[in-house]
Amino acid sequence: MGNKVVTFTDQQLEDYQDCTFFTRKDILRVHKRFRETSPELVPEVMTEGQATSIQVPRERIEKMPELVENPFKGRICEAFSRQGDGNLTFEDFLDLLSVFSEQAPRDIKVFYAFKIYDYDKDGFIGQSDLLSVITALTVNDLTTEERQQIADKVIEESDVDGDGKLSFLEFEHVITRAPDFISTFHIRI
Repeated sequence: MGNKVVTFTDQQLEDYQDCTFFTRKDILRVHKRFRETSPELVPEVMTEGQATSIQVPRERIEKMPELVENPFKGRICEAFSRQGDGNLTFEDFLDLLSVFSEQAPRDIKVFYAFKIYDYDKDGFIGQSDLLSVITALTVNDLTTEERQQIADKVIEESDVDGDGKLSFLEFEHVITRAPDFISTFHIRI
């Protein structure tokens, strides 16, 4: 009989399975990835309290190969951080990877995409949010006028109620017409 290190109790693993789209094996793999971001901060064996209290700085999460080239890496960290500062606990990290997994349903992905694109966190995607999204996607390859024209066109075509911004339902309607959305909104663990 070998000494096997138990990272989580059976109950913790069951709880994590219930609130993610992962198997036990996936959850242990996610913990390993989380630990790799900051081995000096994250213990090999985590208590329930540590899974919600030990935070890895967003700068370390943003350096993961899966995120390093993503223009929204900072917003992704902020959207999944319970504190809103981009620093992630294990449970935040688990949620992030669960939502970006291939198993996550489209409606969950749309909810988090909206949250990521809502830069000013006002519950709508307005002109300034769209300009931030366009700038992130084009890395300043467009002029200010071109970015503004694109933002205006998106609002014109998507703003059903005419209030000059996109509600979640309007955003969801636009995304459902984008067949590539699901294939671009995932991270493999």
